[in-house]
Amino acid sequence: QVQLVESGGGLVQAGGSLRLSCAASGRTFSSCPMGWFRRAPGKEREFVAGISWTGTNTYYHDSVKGRFTITRDNAKNTMYLQMNNLKPEDTAVYYCAADSQSSMIDYVRFHSSQYDYWGQGTQVTVSS
Repeated sequence: QVQLVESGGGLVQAGGSLRLSCAASGRTFSSCPMGWFRRAPGKEREFVAGISWTGTNTYYHDSVKGRFTITRDNAKNTMYLQMNNLKPEDTAVYYCAADSQSSMIDYVRFHSSQYDYWGQGTQVTVSS
């Protein structure tokens, strides 16, 4: 069974940091673009950050630029999201995703419809 499993969420005070991980099992996504999305209460799911399969290309939502960093370790089949200087508005369920249809194409995917594998999500809560 192919799975993406997020971990690392939790409760943190404003200004704090968390590191999310997304571990793949059942198949490798090391040659696929991957990304992070989030859904806040009462809002639609939004793109947070994306990374190309080599890790060379990354892109961020304006609201997280300079605070979040997306990386990947293809040898471990794992992607990460380092989140620093967290704000209450970052509170959401965070999802990782992979685009298995774009193998070895070194660009970033921005739209949720371009991803075909999703994790179950991990809750991030930032208190003020």
